[in-house]
Amino acid sequence: MAYFVTGATGFIGQFLVANLLKRGEPVYVLVRKASLKKLAAQRAAWGADDKQLIAVTGDLGMKNLGVADADVRKLKGKITHFFHLAAIYDLGATAEAQQAANVDGTRHAVELAAATQAGCFHHVSSIAAAGLYDGVFREDMFDEAEDLDHPYFKTKHDSEGVVRNECKRPFRIYRPGFVVGHSKTGYIDKIDGPYYFFKFLQKMRKLLPPWMPMVGVEGGRLNIVPVDFVADALDHLAHKRGLDGKCFHLTDPSPLRIGEVLNIFAAAGHAPQMTMRLNARMFGFIPAPILYGIGSLSPIKRMAKAVLTDLGIPRDVFQFINWPTRYDNREATKALKGSGIAVPPLETYAPTLWDYWERNLDPDLFIDRSLSGRVKGKVVVVTGASSGIGKATAIKMAAAGAKVILVARGEEKLLETMKEIETAGGFSAIFPCDVSDMASCDALVARVLKEHGGCDYLVNNAGRSIRRGVINSFDRFHDYERTMQLNYFGALRLIMGFLPKMIERKRGHIINISSIGVLSNAPRFSAYVASKSALDSFAACAASEFLDKGINFTTINMPLVRTPMIAPTKMYENVPTLSPEQAADLVVEAIVYKPVRIATRLGIFGAVSHAAAPRLTQILLNTAFNMFPDSVAAQGRKEGAPPQQLSPEQMAFAALTQGIHW
Repeated sequence: MAYFVTGATGFIGQFLVANLLKRGEPVYVLVRKASLKKLAAQRAAWGADDKQLIAVTGDLGMKNLGVADADVRKLKGKITHFFHLAAIYDLGATAEAQQAANVDGTRHAVELAAATQAGCFHHVSSIAAAGLYDGVFREDMFDEAEDLDHPYFKTKHDSEGVVRNECKRPFRIYRPGFVVGHSKTGYIDKIDGPYYFFKFLQKMRKLLPPWMPMVGVEGGRLNIVPVDFVADALDHLAHKRGLDGKCFHLTDPSPLRIGEVLNIFAAAGHAPQMTMRLNARMFGFIPAPILYGIGSLSPIKRMAKAVLTDLGIPRDVFQFINWPTRYDNREATKALKGSGIAVPPLETYAPTLWDYWERNLDPDLFIDRSLSGRVKGKVVVVTGASSGIGKATAIKMAAAGAKVILVARGEEKLLETMKEIETAGGFSAIFPCDVSDMASCDALVARVLKEHGGCDYLVNNAGRSIRRGVINSFDRFHDYERTMQLNYFGALRLIMGFLPKMIERKRGHIINISSIGVLSNAPRFSAYVASKSALDSFAACAASEFLDKGINFTTINMPLVRTPMIAPTKMYENVPTLSPEQAADLVVEAIVYKPVRIATRLGIFGAVSHAAAPRLTQILLNTAFNMFPDSVAAQGRKEGAPPQQLSPEQMAFAALTQGIHW
């Protein structure tokens, strides 16, 4: 007795071969020459030698599976069981590829089974062979399959037809359900079936607490089975006498609806569950032409594509939502009776599947999230790089391998930053520039383009802040002019200067250091907040124009940072602030993840408060305005006057609203 297996290193094949090896008989496996090393590694994992597991070189796309005539003669009369598992299990594969592998490959396997006079041909098909049959599909049904338009359904059905109509050897057919990972270890070799929704559930977990009730979708029943059940059932049924010519559904006799399945995995991943589920069939009253028309609109198509790409969900997966077929498996159940082989309840092994996915297959694990992966060898222009946030950012960029262009008015301090970077082994160049002067900005852009070919990342950090109430600013209109000149027009001039080259290269990222004040609208900062709001609004408008050109905009609504800019306001010495290094970490986050906006929760709360309860928010801000006085200079008092000390009430309020400029 000996076995022959195609698809031995595939997902189901790995476990089936492990079972067959335990029976002590030789196992011949089809392998391409290019995959011999892979098989050698797999042989070691199985704990088999080259006498127990014998490689037979060939190819699924060739007659007799490409097996040499000499090997056919050696195998003739030896093969008691011929297992054909090799196929494409990928909804996204082309119709041509699926036809070649699934249908033509099966035909070539049948030819080899005949040439070697194999005892029984075991064809591993799929429940997809039934198509989208509306009702109960029995194991003895085949021609009744419906809705085979998708190439995966059609080729699985047609390959099974090849066995039924062309195989001259005894045969048995097996139709597994949606095969997921091992129920004990969680192992699976790729993301498929229900795994496509794991990323969505993971994102919900990050956004919302697990007790938050959610509205979800309900639909058809997904027939999910773990791979160890399928492999064990195949092994048992193949060796049981008197089953030739039969078909077996390796399915769950009590399948769950898609909403129930998602909730089980949500519980496994500690994500919010869908308390109320809407059945997708209830939207069937909407005429198909209307749905098609809406879905064909370019903006809708682009948004849908962006969301599905972000979640890693193929569009074809959505046809599973209303899966209409139930699978009668009485023949398989009867043949497995007494073996102890049965489908375990999904909730008993869902946590194992989730844990394996999150540790080994989560797509985010394979994305380079390091700063060096983004900026190494790239040109990063940092304004205000002589101190504070700009200096800390420049040092982090250089440490990650970036070519950092240090921009500020004072050359002496820039040299200090440059020396610190070079001492640590980084690269930087100083470009003195007064960002409030348009001619100076133009000269900076021209020099960067000439000497470095362009700018990959522009960090607009240089800025001026003025803390003075409007009532003390009636005779200081120039405060508003100079703040706008630097914070808005200067930053805008640099953006407009570097954008043409970014457009040409189809890449670029502009990071604007804004303020939490734009979200909280804190009093006394009308000049500063107005200038930053202008830059925020420009970025929001421009981002939509350049999204399809490979250019990203990120606005960082920075909380209060301990920098020289806030030093004149002595009260800030007693309130919570970020360090420049912590602020630079937000710039790193912007570069690595490319979000549209980075803001603290308090900042977002402030923006929501202004939108939801503007009058109450104004009352709160007015109270804070009266609680914290203008600085000595803003009040027109002499600089030598002692600063007012913070009261316990002021310090408590500042701590409660940590990060907001008061």
